[in-house]
Amino acid sequence: MFGDLFEEDYSSVSNNQYGKGKKLKTKALALPAPREFTNLSGIRNQGGTCYLNSLLQTLHFTPEFREALFSLGPEELGSLEDKDKPEAKVRVIPLQLQRLFAQLLLLDQEAASTADLTCSFGWTDDEEMRQHDVQELNRILFSALETSLVGTSGHDLIRRLYHGTIVNQIVCKECGNTSEKQEDFLDLTVAVKNVLGLEDALWNMYVEEEVFDCDNLYHCGTCDRLVQATKSAKLRKLPPFLTVSLLRFNFDFVKCERYKETSCYTFPLRINLKPFCEQSELDDLEYIYDLFSVIIHKGGCYGGHYHVYIKDVDHLGNWQFKEEKRKQDMNLKALQNEEDIDDPLMILKAILLQEENNLIPVDLLGQKLLKKIGISWNKKYRKLHGPLRKFLQLHSQIFLLSSDGSSVSLLKDQSLQAEPNFQSHEQQIFQTLAAESPELNGSTACPHWFDINDSEVQPIKEKDIEQQFQGKESAYMLFYRKSQLQRPPEALANPRYRIPGHLLKEMDAANIELQMKRAEWDSANNNFELHLHLGPHYHFFNGALHPVTSQTESVWDLTFDKRKTLGDLRQSIFQLLEFWEGDMVLSVAKHVPAGLHIYHTLDEDALTLREAELADGEDIFVWNGVEVGGVKIQTGIDCEPLLLNVLHLESSGQAQKSGQLVESPHVFPANAEVGTVFTALAIPEGIILINSAESAGEKNWTTIAQEDMKKTFREQGLRNGSLVLVQPPDSENSLLPKQGKWITGMNEISWLQVKNLCQIESGEKDVKISATVNTVVFDIRIKAIKELNLMKELAENSCLRPIDRNGKLLCPVPDSSTLKEAEVKMGSSLGLCLGKAPTSSQLFLFFALGTDVQTGTEMEIIVEETLSLRDCLKIMLEKSGLPGDAWHLRKMDWCYEAGEPLCEEDATLQELMICSGDTLVIVEGKLPRPGFLKVPIWWYQPWSPSGHRESRDQPSRTPSQGGGGAANAQDTQLCLFEGAPGHVPAEVSLLYLGDIEISEDAALADLKSQARALPPCSELAAPAPALLRAWTVESRRPGRLLRTDRLQLKEYKLGRRAEICLEPLQKEENLGPQDVLLRTQMRIPGERAYAPAVDLVWDTARGWTAGSLRQRVADFYSLPVEKIEIAKYFPDRFEWLPIPSWNQQINKRKKKKKQDSLQGAPHYMKDGDTVGIKNLLVDDDDDFSTVRDDAGKEKQKQLLRGKKSSREALGIQSSDVSSAGSPARPRKSEASLSIHVGSFR
Repeated sequence: MFGDLFEEDYSSVSNNQYGKGKKLKTKALALPAPREFTNLSGIRNQGGTCYLNSLLQTLHFTPEFREALFSLGPEELGSLEDKDKPEAKVRVIPLQLQRLFAQLLLLDQEAASTADLTCSFGWTDDEEMRQHDVQELNRILFSALETSLVGTSGHDLIRRLYHGTIVNQIVCKECGNTSEKQEDFLDLTVAVKNVLGLEDALWNMYVEEEVFDCDNLYHCGTCDRLVQATKSAKLRKLPPFLTVSLLRFNFDFVKCERYKETSCYTFPLRINLKPFCEQSELDDLEYIYDLFSVIIHKGGCYGGHYHVYIKDVDHLGNWQFKEEKRKQDMNLKALQNEEDIDDPLMILKAILLQEENNLIPVDLLGQKLLKKIGISWNKKYRKLHGPLRKFLQLHSQIFLLSSDGSSVSLLKDQSLQAEPNFQSHEQQIFQTLAAESPELNGSTACPHWFDINDSEVQPIKEKDIEQQFQGKESAYMLFYRKSQLQRPPEALANPRYRIPGHLLKEMDAANIELQMKRAEWDSANNNFELHLHLGPHYHFFNGALHPVTSQTESVWDLTFDKRKTLGDLRQSIFQLLEFWEGDMVLSVAKHVPAGLHIYHTLDEDALTLREAELADGEDIFVWNGVEVGGVKIQTGIDCEPLLLNVLHLESSGQAQKSGQLVESPHVFPANAEVGTVFTALAIPEGIILINSAESAGEKNWTTIAQEDMKKTFREQGLRNGSLVLVQPPDSENSLLPKQGKWITGMNEISWLQVKNLCQIESGEKDVKISATVNTVVFDIRIKAIKELNLMKELAENSCLRPIDRNGKLLCPVPDSSTLKEAEVKMGSSLGLCLGKAPTSSQLFLFFALGTDVQTGTEMEIIVEETLSLRDCLKIMLEKSGLPGDAWHLRKMDWCYEAGEPLCEEDATLQELMICSGDTLVIVEGKLPRPGFLKVPIWWYQPWSPSGHRESRDQPSRTPSQGGGGAANAQDTQLCLFEGAPGHVPAEVSLLYLGDIEISEDAALADLKSQARALPPCSELAAPAPALLRAWTVESRRPGRLLRTDRLQLKEYKLGRRAEICLEPLQKEENLGPQDVLLRTQMRIPGERAYAPAVDLVWDTARGWTAGSLRQRVADFYSLPVEKIEIAKYFPDRFEWLPIPSWNQQINKRKKKKKQDSLQGAPHYMKDGDTVGIKNLLVDDDDDFSTVRDDAGKEKQKQLLRGKKSSREALGIQSSDVSSAGSPARPRKSEASLSIHVGSFR
């Protein structure tokens, strides 16, 4: 019914995965993260399984359900190892649930995976990405469990915990006879609309009585006649756990749209069900239920996400809030300020005293210290006490380090005589840490609630539940438990309670494996290799650093922990280099083609190597920070050495005559001027041509102008490997052609082509201008004017405009912008045009007349961005020579189609977010006043009373673009649209009457009255408004039925492009909100045709089921329901879709099969649909189609073939072509939810 109701935000899906099973669609991390501070595990979202996760967490936090499942051993359920054996009957679903619950309880991971469980459901990858309803899942999962547990001691698990009984009674007021009907329930479904809360809904269902009297009497079997009676329902048997489903999603029959009920709906934390029960003699405690889970849906009726609020009955989690943790940290900081606590011994001992066995990894000890006092060891204590490990080693009388130094413990036999007050201070700190922690002081009085959102688990307070009473994020399912169900003391805070031994062993082994893998991962990911280049072993040569001897002697490899600081690194290098004297500076260096170059210095010792962004394999240069081998070294990226290949004439006179070029490598700093090439070659002057390394294969050259000689190599775009050609200044010819393998020309990425579009003749039509991305547009324009030999006056009255691939001139680029800022690409074409470019406060706009705008036909205008829309329209009308004021503007969208009218005529162009380059279209028709609608009115008459079509030989009239008045009846004609079924079909015939302007606050009846005043209506003898049925016009057919005359037009949300058609009626009708109007056509026996359509009103109060519709059609045509077949017609596809006869079977437990709704896929039934009917007594043909349908399908195929051949001829991809007016792609149909279970009977 609700399409893709549970579409999710995938950003919340965790990437973690542990254990066997299928891989998630998301990329998995190396290891799952450990549990957060709540000590509870979430469940990873597989893409669309938030509804499953929320329900599984609810079952997991139902201890009685969890322990009942754990009580079933392998002797009853089988073993997962045997599940693939054909002869073995392994009950996979309960086994996987057991394993999942054990992982949630014991496995040290942030989130568990449901991949194995959904695999046991028989779900594919596609089904795991599909979203479903959690209320539906609750019933299907319990049904699957009941089937899986047949023949075991847990066969009645679901019935025992969740099944209740309702009794429906009808009492005759004449004889007092009572008729009873009992039915079981798994959950109570309660209304939300027009109900204040849960107790109000239960009162309506189980306290108030329905009275049968007047025209609605009851037939009493004892009295054997129609009598007055009362009907009521009561709860006869209450289950230990009560599930309540809230009907949040509804359908608005007036607006014909789905919606979510977001009004306030309260529900109590504790509820007394005694008023709603049949038996009330039991103890009051038997009727008291406590809320322990609330499944919440966030979103609307077409998308959303589930999470769950859960009460931790067994106190398994750490229910502690961030503000409470901050209080503890503040208390520690207060203690830290005292002189006797400033010693780190006190803090470290207090932390170790809280750990199990007083043992903790050293790395974790540092992290806990940071959390407790808010500052790291290195920043607080390192200067005075040295590194943390060294401090622990120096205090061996208190701390015991492991052999590998990875963990530390507190010695039990400590010498406390030297510090008599040590114990008391220690206790003081420990008590301060434990004072606010419910886990340490054993407080269990306050309910522990958590918000579990897939992988994330956060503590919440009980009052936070009230926030889920209403809104887009609100309660969807409620779970209550009997208050008499008390948990044994040994179960509290004991996650191992009642878990089978084989699962305990499996989880313990998995935890050990996880710890080992995390240790390996920690070592592998925190240690990396550094290459130390020792300064005394290097010398500066040819612009870069090079080893004096061999590379092996100059470079040392060092493996180091990236979590340590730069100070630690410096200290380690000091210890390695015993020969070092003086200052030691560590700098990041890199190998470049010229040699080794130093970039920046590592000078913040407090930073860790990770914070300093050092990478694995980083080169570190160890030196004094000033010079190497007596040469002062320049550092940084600005002076990076570039290795260039310089081509120049050989210095001998003979070679110069022959023109022989030689190539030699030279190294230059990147920030050196290009002119230094002459110095390096000992040449006084010359011509320099450069060739970028990126385009070396193309051998395109650029000449450096004399004024650019002072620019740096980097500014000229040169990089390692670039070619530089030095040519003598007096050379008449270029050296390049003499070599036979090069060509002269400009580098294609360093020029722009400028075309002369000033309508002034010159010797050149276009020129190429040398430029870079940082060249200013003004400079390019002036150069173009000079090279095109145009008048200098154009410098004051011209601009440059980009030319697109279709030859269209685009918006002028501002003179003050660089090419990069103006987004002009190198190698593109610009047009030099008359007129100034717009200033920063002006807009350059294109405009055209009519909505069918052809590219290149637009006019242009420059206006101030503060100009109002009304004044802008006036200027455009004057420029285009259009008279009058019956015009309005629309903005062209990205696909070159006119959008909605721009209605705010007094708003500025800037406020309407109109930008330079936008195209506005002038459309005929004055806009309605604010608060008014301009509505085209059509006359709709599907058939005449005789059953024949309306005549088509009347004069014609079509709606104008503007608000032109109506025409006379003799100037009108029926505009017939194709697509209805049958040879005498309910033909869609629409006659345009004219436009009306009406207030949005007016009622539908006012619109009908105003439409009747249009001149053509007098010729049509339009009846009174009460005898007119109103429809919206959609895709050339009647669309949505507007059924309530008293409703205001704005409540229908018609939009500014709405069109209305009026249909005459023979008598008044009063359709209720749940009545559906259908066009029914009886098939003519022996012919592929139908009789004229007849209106049928179908009451859907009892559901949109096929059985209800079939019964209504059978009653309407006085036929037996089993002797008819019905089908819905889809006119856009010329297809009939049969509506099957679904007979609802009721089993012994009175459980009804879920009835499918015709509102949803695949029928999508709505007002105005055509339903074909076959009388099986005289027509047993299976075919519903007509000859006209065959012709329509053939015509569609021909159109499709024609479009395909046109696309192939034009070379256009089919995905880029869409036919005008084609209906929107329907929403993806829903797939039913199912769980596949084997047979165990």
